[in-house]
Amino acid sequence: MGFNLMRVLLVHNKYRTSAPSGEDEAVENERRMLEAHGVEVATFLRCNDDIDESSVAAKSKLVANTIWSRRSRRQLADALKIVRPDLVHVHNTFAMLSPSVYGACRRAQVPVVQTLHNFRFFCPGSLFLRDGKPCEDCVDRSLWQSVRHRCYRNSLGATVTLATMLTVHRSLGTYSRGITRYVALTKFARDKIMKGGIPGDKVVIKPNFISNPPAEGKGGGQYAIFVGRLLEEKGAETLIKAWRRFPHFKLRILGDGALRPKLESLARSEGLNIEFAGRQPKNVVLQSIADAEFMIIPSECYEGFPMVIAESYACGTPVLASRIGSLNELVEEGVTGRKFTAGDPDSLADTAQRMLNDPQELRRMRARARAYFDASLTEEKNYEQLVKIYSDVIEEYARGEMRLA
Repeated sequence: MGFNLMRVLLVHNKYRTSAPSGEDEAVENERRMLEAHGVEVATFLRCNDDIDESSVAAKSKLVANTIWSRRSRRQLADALKIVRPDLVHVHNTFAMLSPSVYGACRRAQVPVVQTLHNFRFFCPGSLFLRDGKPCEDCVDRSLWQSVRHRCYRNSLGATVTLATMLTVHRSLGTYSRGITRYVALTKFARDKIMKGGIPGDKVVIKPNFISNPPAEGKGGGQYAIFVGRLLEEKGAETLIKAWRRFPHFKLRILGDGALRPKLESLARSEGLNIEFAGRQPKNVVLQSIADAEFMIIPSECYEGFPMVIAESYACGTPVLASRIGSLNELVEEGVTGRKFTAGDPDSLADTAQRMLNDPQELRRMRARARAYFDASLTEEKNYEQLVKIYSDVIEEYARGEMRLA
């Protein structure tokens, strides 16, 4: 099959626009990339902005549809008849689509590729995080540990809904029979997916990427930068505490989040050298990254593949990241950046100071960061990887090596 004749249906449940998601950006990047290379792409999209929680009845309907949405299954079945894709690529089904969409693909005898941007297939909270620390109880023991601890938004009802969704679809074989190939963003994620019960031969690794990368920056802005949401699991409080050690070196924060008012108040009261710039257009973000001396990613949860890492490397900006999860894999110590102990303000500050004390090493890391981007995170490289995944799945299915029972 010529790749330019391939027809793909992308299925994605977008997050609320009030909480911008790197996952939504990654999905859109892939769509544009495929189309630019001649792949025929159709989309089946929903957005959580449309969730109706205006009444008890509406909330009850949302619970039922999260577990199994007849409407989504029927609508996707209709789309499959119209589009007649060679393959369906699913990114997210929560909360409006539901796992019922896999059944529509199985009935239509269309193979499915599923990218796992987080760990929701194994953890109702999606992050393997509880009380600010990594937690894998739902894999090591039982999904119902999440209910005990109200792991999704600290809500008993919502957590029960998600645990029930996962339990029901595991028992139905939705995840084992309805999905032909899983895509993990890193080796760390692949290992966790396998630990969650998915056979290793069904899981491949393909990272995120960015299109039209900016020119390599030179730094010189005399500041460090954080780009993202100001949330507890993102290590925002740890970052602010660490910056008490840097009265003469600025931290520039681009982004918003629930902790912003509290952190701004703290920084103001202590006279910290921190600028809260809020959400900014992409061109401003990229220029700010390019001018920064280094990027800081202080997450205290297991990240997927943060888009800001790809953006930082494209700009030639080294990354100072928590030594946790996929971040430990994505940042090579002393090559593309440095790492510190997650949740430890002193470790963060000590490592940041070490970077600032060696400007020549910072310059070398800038060149290595961009070299890593050019070798691994470009659109062309990603297209080769993704189309190979697609073609392998389509060809194997056509030979009857994999059947959707």
